[in-house]
Amino acid sequence: MATVLPDVLTEEHVTLALQAGSRDEALREIIATMSGAAKLADPEKFLGKVLAREEEHSTYMGNGVAFPHARTDVVQQIIFGAGRSQDGVLFSAEGERVHLLFVIAVPRRMVNDYLVCVGALARVVNEAETRAALRNCATKAEFIELIRAASLLLE
Repeated sequence: MATVLPDVLTEEHVTLALQAGSRDEALREIIATMSGAAKLADPEKFLGKVLAREEEHSTYMGNGVAFPHARTDVVQQIIFGAGRSQDGVLFSAEGERVHLLFVIAVPRRMVNDYLVCVGALARVVNEAETRAALRNCATKAEFIELIRAASLLLE
């Protein structure tokens, strides 16, 4: 059975008030929440892969949203991290600011599962009302529940 978006959402990997001002700092801050036993085995290696991917092709999706990700051998399952910045994180040389940042670590063997999850997430944040709700929710539980509920409605 394929992994679906609600399967990979956890409060411990959500940061509602990113302190970072730059893309690299924000990625480091979110990836730190994804690290530890049974999670990212080597956060620095994963960060390097994500940054290399960003240099090759930005994952900025428009509307203040980005999906930095990498397929890697430092995870055994899909790990999803999220960060929110009210002021926006400067994400590229073009000056785009990201308010919702979703970082995804994907085992090399789980490409189809990744596509299912990221497709669902893209549909969720495509809705302006959902993006606004995510930017204004008060708790990590509310943030996760908004994504979960919206993804289930779109199935």
